[in-house]
This record gives sequence, C-alpha cells and structure tokens, in this order.
Amino acid sequence: MKLLFDNNLSPKLVNQLADLYPDSSHVATLSLDSASDVEVWRRAQDDGYCLVTKDADFNELLAIRGFPPKVVWIRLGNCTTAEIAALLRNHHATITEFAEDDSAGLLELQ
Repeated sequence: MKLLFDNNLSPKLVNQLADLYPDSSHVATLSLDSASDVEVWRRAQDDGYCLVTKDADFNELLAIRGFPPKVVWIRLGNCTTAEIAALLRNHHATITEFAEDDSAGLLELQ
C-alpha cells in the first residue's frame, strides 16, 4: 500500500516509513503543495494512493465523492512528526486491513 501525505504532514514521513509503506509520497514531491483538495484527491485516486491527513476537508470530500481514494485521518492535534510516524507504525496492520476492506473509506487514528 502506498500513502500520499497531505501538506499538513511532514515530507520526512515518506523516508521514515519507507520500510512499511513503500512507494509512498508527499504532495510537495508531486508538485501538489499548492493544489486544491480536489486536485490532491484526483491524483490520489488516479495513482492508487491512500490519503493521510490531519485535515477534516478530506473526510468531507469522502462523504461527497465516495472512495477511492481511502483516507487515513490522523486525529492527534498538535504533535511531532515522530509521534505521527509512531502512530502509523503501530497501526500498520490496521491500515493494511483497512486498505483491503472494500466497504470502508475512512480510518481515524488517534
């Protein structure tokens, strides 16, 4: 499974989690750092990414448009990149199961 990290998350997560989530990327790497949420959504959909965000806007897009892409919504409030990396590492099995579940489009992690 490959993840697409939203602008509100550090690009460092791509390298920090490459062992568990190969082929992941960050919106800045894909020249989407100033793109609209809809443009990011379409790119994730077209390229088979699961969006990872702290932004509620993608949850709203999911409600309107359905999935794919799937959305992992991080609900940690103010936190460090290391805390987010740890959260995604600790929930790797849950995220993998979520990615394979055809009936779910949103996974909230806290």
